Amino acid sequence: MELSLKPTKINVTVARISAVIVLALVSLATVDAMNPRLSSNSLKFQAINCRKHSALLTEFGGVGDGVTSNTHAFRKAIEHLSTLAADGGAQLIVPPGKWLTGSFNLTSHFTLFIDKEAKILASQNESEWPLLEVLPSYGRGRDAPGGRYSSLIFGTNLTDVVITGNNGTIDGQGSSWWENFKKGELKVTRPYVIEIMYSDQIQISDLTLINSPSWFVHPIYSRNVIIQGLTILAPVTVPNTDGINPDSCSNTRIEDCYIVSGDDCIAIKSGWDQYGIKFGMPTEDLVIRRLTCISPDSAGIALGSEMSGGIRNVRIENVIAINTQSAVRIKTARGRGGFVKDIFVRRMFLSTMKYVFWMTGDYKSHADDKFDPSALPVIKNINYRDVVAENVNMSANLAGISGDPFTDICISNVKIGLSKKPKKLQWNCTEVEGFSSDVDPPPCAPLAKASKSGGCDFPEDKLPIENVQLKSCSVEIPASTAVNCYCGDFRLALIPVVKIA
Repeated sequence: MELSLKPTKINVTVARISAVIVLALVSLATVDAMNPRLSSNSLKFQAINCRKHSALLTEFGGVGDGVTSNTHAFRKAIEHLSTLAADGGAQLIVPPGKWLTGSFNLTSHFTLFIDKEAKILASQNESEWPLLEVLPSYGRGRDAPGGRYSSLIFGTNLTDVVITGNNGTIDGQGSSWWENFKKGELKVTRPYVIEIMYSDQIQISDLTLINSPSWFVHPIYSRNVIIQGLTILAPVTVPNTDGINPDSCSNTRIEDCYIVSGDDCIAIKSGWDQYGIKFGMPTEDLVIRRLTCISPDSAGIALGSEMSGGIRNVRIENVIAINTQSAVRIKTARGRGGFVKDIFVRRMFLSTMKYVFWMTGDYKSHADDKFDPSALPVIKNINYRDVVAENVNMSANLAGISGDPFTDICISNVKIGLSKKPKKLQWNCTEVEGFSSDVDPPPCAPLAKASKSGGCDFPEDKLPIENVQLKSCSVEIPASTAVNCYCGDFRLALIPVVKIA
């Protein structure tokens, strides 16, 4: 069901906001109802492809006691199941239990299914995390100049991969990594929970991901990606715990996700400064819909700051952001090059925000000092429409680059309710040009020109990834490992995190 926003009143009550949050959480909890147990040991789930063969982790020596390392068991299982790729593919079932493991690599024509009562625990033994070279579009690690640790679940040059479950959990156990990062003791970039590279036909769905050492989900240099039904939870005080970061990817669909983060809930990227310019792979043809985000210090959705390969044709709709610094933010700078263009946003419901609209042309974080300051980004055709916001400090902070203004910005049908102590200057606009209609409080002069058609654009055609239909698949779990009682959904306990002034 789509969230329909027809803003007619500024004063949106706290009760209404709370109801929307609860409904969002309850709808995520219905993942269980959508994947019912057919019997004590049979489960149905939705996937891009079903598999002919199936195996349990315990068949390869897995021990779900939360103490025994299962790194060898995962690697052995996937190595064996990879031989079945040409014979209908295979799926590995992680049954109920606590499965401690280091990093492991996936294979093609493969499904990793994590049972509702299963929890994968990331090992804190660094010897179980292989080192990887820096990403070519970044030129260095995000935390340190050197290489990076492999993600907990990793894959490269794959085709047709599914990571799913009926709300099984992956716990990155990131606290020790966070402490080392804060102390400045890291010589290698922290691992992510899931990273898939140079791959095609990827699905990541119906899981709960918690406490990542850094970013949670990072598809990069990939195409035909579906990410849906994820609950992603990180302490709001931990930096760089981005939820989902599509990076130099094409034809991607992200939907029905609930994210609490210490950084951007979703960050759209495509490489860093001269390295991203040289690699030259944009993120394009991306749809994001039905996102619920809490991030007091960052954005619901960020475009950049690493956007040097370009970002184009992004469609964002039906976003709920609560207690979040900004809604959809563009971050760039001199030296980035690249472009952010043809961005379309509609139907946002926002509460307790520092900014509604935020664009930054002076985001100074650079890979190194070798960037070209004359490499200027192109920011144009950015469209926002149908926005209701409540308890906002400042409506907009829009700052382009001197000599390189951000152009064709369109804002329409927007009602912003201010906080008890709002900023005196509600619209701060420099080096921007555009249009607006039916916006309250009234926008700044550079955006005061009436929009061309009375409202901002949003494409009505569908991207190819939107037409992909998932198939009904099933897994069998032996009765000896099946758990027939599941008591509650801990995500509902997150409601007190939301602080409405």
